[in-house]
Amino acid sequence: MRFFKTFATIGLWAALCYNGAAYGQLNESDTALLQLRASVSGNFQKGNVNLLLLRGYLEASVAPSKNWVLKSQNVSLYQAFFKTKADNDVLSRNFIYYRPYRRFYPFAIAYVSTNFRRQIAWRYFTGLGATAQILQAENHQLKASVGVVYEQSKFTSEMYNYGKYNGSNTINNWRATTWLWGKHRIWQNRLTGYYSMYWQPSFQDRYNYRLQADLGIELQVWKGLAFNAHYTYTLENVVAVKTAQTDQIVSFGLAYTARFDKRNPKP
Repeated sequence: MRFFKTFATIGLWAALCYNGAAYGQLNESDTALLQLRASVSGNFQKGNVNLLLLRGYLEASVAPSKNWVLKSQNVSLYQAFFKTKADNDVLSRNFIYYRPYRRFYPFAIAYVSTNFRRQIAWRYFTGLGATAQILQAENHQLKASVGVVYEQSKFTSEMYNYGKYNGSNTINNWRATTWLWGKHRIWQNRLTGYYSMYWQPSFQDRYNYRLQADLGIELQVWKGLAFNAHYTYTLENVVAVKTAQTDQIVSFGLAYTARFDKRNPKP
C-alpha cells in the first residue's frame, strides 16, 4: 500500500510540475481535439550512497478550432545526493500553431525555465517561426523548423567563462533557432523511437550558442501506458564560472498518452 501511495504522490507531482526534451512529444498536426501525455521516472537510494531523483513530464495539445492548435510542454527535474541539492529545474515551453495540418505552417513560442546546476535563476524567450513537414505518414513523422527568438537569462553569478559578460547577472540575446523532430513506430505500433535536436546561435556573439539533442524509445505495455527510456545531451557555450558546458542524463520510467477525438470523446 505504501508503494502505491508513493507512486500516486510522484504521479501527481509530475502532473503539476510539467529541462527541454522530445519525450515522444505529441504531434500538433493530429486532428484530435485534445491530446495528453504524462511520464514520470525516479530513483531513490539510501545507504552508502544517498540519492533521490525525480523527473516528470506533462504535455497537452488542444485544437479549439480547425486552424489553431495550442501546445504546452512542461518538465520538472529534482535531484539530490547526500541531502545536497544537485538539480531543481522547471521548464515550460508553449506554442501556438496556425493550420498545422499543412505541409508548411507558422508558430509562436514562449519559453520559461530555471536551471539550478547552471546557476540560471530564470530564462525566458519568445519568438516566431515556421515548420515544414518532411514526412507525414501514419507511422513515421519527420519535421524541421526555423525561427527567431528574443531571450533574457538571469544568473545567480556575475562571472562567466567568457569575460566579456562579466559584471552583470543578466544576458540578453536575439537568437536564430533550428529544430529537427522525428517519431517512428514499428512492431505493430508497439515500439516507438523518437528524437529531436535544436541549435540556437546568437546573432550578436558567435561564441554564444547552445545545442540540445534527445533520443528515446517507448514500448507499449497496455492501452496508452508505455515503458520509456530517454537520453538527453545539452551543450551551452556561455556559462557561469565553475559550471560545466555539457550535461547528459539517461532516464527510465512510465508514460501515458491519451487522445480525445472530436467525434469520439473516449481516449
